[in-house]
Amino acid sequence: MRIGLRAAGLILGLLVTVPLHYLWRLLRIGSPWPRIFLAWAGRMAGARVERVGVPLKRDVFYISNHLSWIDILAIAGQSGTAFVAKEEIRDAPVVGWLSTLNQTVYVKRENRMGVAEQINQLRDALTDNWSVTVFPEGTTTDGKSLLPFKTPMLRVLEPPPPGVLVQPVLLDYGAMSEEVGWVGVETGVDNAKRLLSRRGSFRMKVHFLEPFYPQDFPGRKAIAAESRRRIEEALVASLGHPLRPFAYAVDAVRYEAPAEQPIEIPSSDGG
Repeated sequence: MRIGLRAAGLILGLLVTVPLHYLWRLLRIGSPWPRIFLAWAGRMAGARVERVGVPLKRDVFYISNHLSWIDILAIAGQSGTAFVAKEEIRDAPVVGWLSTLNQTVYVKRENRMGVAEQINQLRDALTDNWSVTVFPEGTTTDGKSLLPFKTPMLRVLEPPPPGVLVQPVLLDYGAMSEEVGWVGVETGVDNAKRLLSRRGSFRMKVHFLEPFYPQDFPGRKAIAAESRRRIEEALVASLGHPLRPFAYAVDAVRYEAPAEQPIEIPSSDGG
């Protein structure tokens, strides 16, 4: 029943915003309607988003931690950014289509030979949208951990386009982070069903941290390291304790989990 009600809300939003989006496109003026709809979709999914800090409006490369497909709805709803996301997002119910509408660049992590093509797509997205968001952990985590940042998609900043700044972003789901997180063997479809069927709403914060000039940290590895440092500092401050190792091995990003039992994902009736 909850999935049905939320789906009805999404359909209502589509009926209002999609015609207006294409009207704006026909008039050749910038359309705010994808951003408005994605913010609405996040709200329909249960997210009550609070923005902390000021997002740059254009010529910005957002670098963010990553927990869920809801991340895309939350950041886009606050900034209108385009995205680089893992290929699995494309197949997620509703969210995949919404992400495509928002000109998401999908990355196949195993497609090493396709990096150049993906970089070109990223450059086009940055040119067309004035802002692009990447999730350099390469996978989703639990909000209590932070994986090493991978750098291939940051090649677009070698050298950085003129006038472009980097703005780190922290996504903070608070006490809900482990329930919202899409981790372990759970599929995107199962995660979407679980979240859309849960009772009530949840609060999350999107922290737009202080931007920096990528020229001050030459090379994609230095840019990744500085972004991760700022995000980790903000996340530790929010949690009130040090980060913990991520409990799952992630072969695609060469991360080895500690020799402990993995955390359990709360069931949908967990409140």
